[in-house]
Amino acid sequence: MQSKYLLIGGSGMDLRSKARTLSGPVTDPSKLPKWNYDGSSTGQAPGEDSEVILYPQAIFKDPFRKGNNILVMCDCYTPAGEPIPTNKRHSAAKIFSNPEVAAEEPWYGIEQEYTLLQKDTNWPLGWPVGGFPGPQGPYYCGIGADKSFGRDIVDSHYKACLYAGINISGINGEVMPGQWEFQVGPSVGISAGDQVWVARYILERITEIAGVVVTFDPKPIPGDWNGAGAHTNYSTKSMRNEGGYEVIKAAIEKLKLRHKEHIAAYGEGNERRLTGRHETADINTFSWGVANRGASVRVGRETEQNGKGYFEDRRPASNMDPYVVTSMIAETTIIWKP
Repeated sequence: MQSKYLLIGGSGMDLRSKARTLSGPVTDPSKLPKWNYDGSSTGQAPGEDSEVILYPQAIFKDPFRKGNNILVMCDCYTPAGEPIPTNKRHSAAKIFSNPEVAAEEPWYGIEQEYTLLQKDTNWPLGWPVGGFPGPQGPYYCGIGADKSFGRDIVDSHYKACLYAGINISGINGEVMPGQWEFQVGPSVGISAGDQVWVARYILERITEIAGVVVTFDPKPIPGDWNGAGAHTNYSTKSMRNEGGYEVIKAAIEKLKLRHKEHIAAYGEGNERRLTGRHETADINTFSWGVANRGASVRVGRETEQNGKGYFEDRRPASNMDPYVVTSMIAETTIIWKP
């Protein structure tokens, strides 16, 4: 049977993969062999000591090869067993295995926005070459050949993620034409990061087949167009139980105190997106509100009414690292004592 080892390259956003034949089915990542790759070709090691070791961490069914074949999410180490600097999973796993965090069972729902581009022009799918479509309004959740571009790709991705065992909870067309979103979750702890990365891998493979380019740039088209985010919905056991609304308010207060640190870790180029317009809060100002899509953190009406539930951090950019964002939110709201 075939296994496809997935790794994150030196830019922190470049997914790569290599295939390996196994003698029989494997369901436990610890039973898979460690492997290596040339880190000097990914910007992660010098040429004279180029070996980076892959540690298998999570297994998914392979929607492309089917059968017993698998996709394997890996993280990266030196031959001496030290996590390399771009290995963000290792430190996230430490936070999630902290007894305080584990006891709170953090749930995540991540809304991954992305934009489909025409391969030869790097211009959004469905846009006239060198020109612009009509203004935003009819495209969000829209249908029709003049409003919806790339639906076959999006539907194939949805089905492939379900097949792979990713907890994908939905898809929709976004506000800017050529832009879409999928949601992963609710997922617990480190598995949220694993699932988002594998869902991104599957999406990029499907766009490759379709001859289309996917970009996770937070503001692919400057001007009066929506950017792309990765809104992160979050709750702990205490937030989901009676009296949870008070716990949520205390958690948001802690997020406010560490706004700068979070923004610094929430994705490159995010300042182009967080302008205070196009359903965003200004990057320099922390705000929260009920049902407010122009705030840094939004609390749903239902959560307010029930007095418990979850909240949404709207600051992360579409190119954020889910390992970094999920573990940082847990660390700030559960472990950190201001």
